[in-house]
Amino acid sequence: MAIGEIGLSSSMRSNLISLQSTARLLGQTEERLSTGKRVNTAVDNPANFFAAQGHTSRANQLTGLKDGISEAIQTVKAADSGIKGVLTTIEALRGVLTQARSAINDTVNSAVTLGGAAAGGASGLTGQYNRLVEQLNNLVTDSSYKGTNFLTSGSVTLSVNFNENATTKIVMSGFNSGASGLGISGGGSTLTVAGTTGNITSANLDSGGELDAAETTLNAAIATLQTKASELSANLSTLTSRQTFISEMVNSLIIGATKLTEADTNEEGANMLSLQTKQSLGSTALSISSQSEQSVLRLF
Repeated sequence: MAIGEIGLSSSMRSNLISLQSTARLLGQTEERLSTGKRVNTAVDNPANFFAAQGHTSRANQLTGLKDGISEAIQTVKAADSGIKGVLTTIEALRGVLTQARSAINDTVNSAVTLGGAAAGGASGLTGQYNRLVEQLNNLVTDSSYKGTNFLTSGSVTLSVNFNENATTKIVMSGFNSGASGLGISGGGSTLTVAGTTGNITSANLDSGGELDAAETTLNAAIATLQTKASELSANLSTLTSRQTFISEMVNSLIIGATKLTEADTNEEGANMLSLQTKQSLGSTALSISSQSEQSVLRLF
């Protein structure tokens, strides 16, 4: 011991070391109770600390993917709503053709001029038809969600990742469900419907043959839209299933991270009481040691 250094007896030093250790453990216990974690830093338990960090990081990444899936679901729903609207409009177009067919049957000459001086009360059917076609195209244009519209073009694609490494995904493609994409067109004073058996390009419809072609085209359009709606439904099912799976996976990762680091509050509370008692007894023992040494000094 150097000159001028204050010396401690072995008993006092032992009691002091015990108090310091108790104070450190008390601080650790207080931190665990305040944070609810028994592993707060890598020093506490390196393996559990970094494993929990990995779980939490992956959970955050998957949560971001879940947000992307939610947006994709809304995009698909918007397209599905658009298809329903287009199908409703096509049914209205079929109604116009039915009116035209009735007009032909009622016309003595079995011919109807659409958009001109129509016979048999069929005047204005072309304009009605064209307005419906215009509304059909408007429906398609308005079926966009956040800039993505599956109903305008086959070149529209949307890729949705299902894991953080982008190794599993779904790529969805759009299609042209407008009048031109479905082979339906109407404009000016003529009724034009591109069909599988021919085109109605003349204002004169004889014997209902052109109307048959028009109806064939509309029926084909309905079949196409129903097929596309089925594809959208399958994509929606996949997205919804993945969304549920990712939610469950995120919960599992968070629970796993928590179990690796969480503190048992009952155990830590009991430790706190024990350490406080030990600290109190240590302080008393240190005081007694000090008093004993002072008593010895009084003898001199």
